[in-house]
Order: sequence, then structure tokens, then C-alpha cells
Amino acid sequence: MTNASATLLGTIAPAAPRALRATLAVLGGAALIALAARVQVPMWPVPMTMQTFAVILIAMAFGARMGVGAVAMYLAQGAAGLPVFAAGGGIAYLMGPTAGYLWGFVLVAAVVGWLADRGLTRHFAGALGLALLGSALIYLAGASWLATFVGAEAALTAGVLPFLAGDLVKSVLAAMLLPAAWKLLARLG
Repeated sequence: MTNASATLLGTIAPAAPRALRATLAVLGGAALIALAARVQVPMWPVPMTMQTFAVILIAMAFGARMGVGAVAMYLAQGAAGLPVFAAGGGIAYLMGPTAGYLWGFVLVAAVVGWLADRGLTRHFAGALGLALLGSALIYLAGASWLATFVGAEAALTAGVLPFLAGDLVKSVLAAMLLPAAWKLLARLG
């Protein structure tokens, strides 16, 4: 059974009307992912962005329902042509070689969010485990899809290995932020 106070979102705004909280979470989460797509480190063949960090953080802070909603809104905005993806917008991004990474965001929001709904983000170890799981799920979806275009070895070499160190840093950062936010809420409340 999901406890509303198991996620940061449920704890921060427990008395807010459900529809208002959901709307703000979905729109705010989608905006955060879009902004994170603009924080880039140039790499080949695609830049390293903070998108994965934002998706994982949203899943851990919002839980499954609101996390999936935010990611779905982000993908819908991109599909509609808004320049929210790392290199622009349009439906082609959801079918091209890197589409698996984008679709993997939905998987992360669902799985990591579901685990966050069970209160696993209050301590560093749990949050780190969820963040690493989120990264692994994005790699699984992304590299699997990329392999259909370039083969498994090239997908691993170009689509996973160059990004491992950066994603480890992002996972540790997310694992530090979530428990810190919980501690801050406890002190304020």
C-alpha cells in the first residue's frame, strides 16, 4: 500500500488539492527535465546531459504516478516539436537511435518511483541503490534500442561506457540530495 508521506512530494504538500498537486508536479517535473537537457558536456556521438539525473531525482521525489506523469509530459512536449530534448524536439527523436534512452525514462519513473513510494529514499544507501538502478534501466533500454541501429558492441562502446563515470557522480549526488531533503523537512516540521 502506498503511503502519501513515503515521497517528498506527498510530505511537502499533503494538504494541497490532489489535482493541483498533480498538475504542478507533472508540469514542474517536465520543465526540470527539459532544463536538465540543456546542461550538457560535449561528447561524441551525443552530449552527456543532466536529463538522467533529473528523471531519477523526480522518480525518487515524486513516486511512480507523478514521476511517470512528468516524464510522459516531457516526452509529449518533445514529440509535439518543443525543443525540450538535448538536441531539439520532434517525433523523430522518439524513433531514432537514441530513442531508447528517452523511453527508458518512463521505465525509470515507474520502477524507481514505485520503490520510492515504499520509502526507500530516506537514507543514503537506499537512495543510492535507487539512483544506480535508474541509471542501469536507462542504459538497458537505451543501449538495447541503439544496438538495433549499430550493433551490440558499438552500442556498449558508444552508448554506455563513455557515460558510466558521469552517471555514477549523478547517482551519488541524487543519493545525497534526497536524504538531505528528508532531514531538512524533519527539522522544519
